[in-house]
Amino acid sequence: MERGLLWLPLLAVFIGLAWAGWNEYQKLEAYNAWADAFDKSKYDIYSALGVKDKQLTWGVPTRQGPINLQTVDLTDVQDIYVKVDDTPIETDQPLPSGKKAILWLSLQNDVICNIPFTQAELAVQWATFLKRQCPQISS
Repeated sequence: MERGLLWLPLLAVFIGLAWAGWNEYQKLEAYNAWADAFDKSKYDIYSALGVKDKQLTWGVPTRQGPINLQTVDLTDVQDIYVKVDDTPIETDQPLPSGKKAILWLSLQNDVICNIPFTQAELAVQWATFLKRQCPQISS
């Protein structure tokens, strides 16, 4: 009886992990259906984003698909940079690992949009890609 009670917490942990994995799988499947409409797209636990023509769309991934979607016309972007710990980083220097990064888009009318990334390297890759899509940005 005591051995059975000792295994009970382990069973609870296993069930919790199985549910978390199933939840993330459902988010990924919903993202895959959503991302088919885009030329280039990205998914991680913080955000899902996609680019089609000159439109950048991003939102928070859920099991029903991304929510809180925001869309920006890339012709309205004035500057793009990456921040880690609220500090802009240089792309030519070693990137910090294991820290959340934010891709900042500075738009006309002093509007700032931020897109969270789990890794600074991915944020820098997207910043480089988006700068190539925005010829009005001098970099």
